[in-house]
Amino acid sequence: MANSKSAIKRIQINERNRLRNKAYKSAVRTLMKKYFQAVEDYTATPTPETMEQVQKAMSDAYSKIDKAVKRRVLHRNNGARKKARLARALKKVAVPS
Repeated sequence: MANSKSAIKRIQINERNRLRNKAYKSAVRTLMKKYFQAVEDYTATPTPETMEQVQKAMSDAYSKIDKAVKRRVLHRNNGARKKARLARALKKVAVPS
């Protein structure tokens, strides 16, 4: 157990930050899964409505990733890699028009 008052405070701060980081990472993973599901639905039935859902899911995921990077929950290269993965998934199934 911590001996000094400052060490006790640091433990509390670390726990608070750990929980906040965990929430961001969980949200990013959830939004990425929703995006991949939307892309899968678009692949099955390529309609303008499903493409709109894909775009909204991508926007939500990009936004959360950018916020996590801004708050240093994710490293910027990690954020860029996640966004590139999302873009690549859509590019693979997008119908050239």
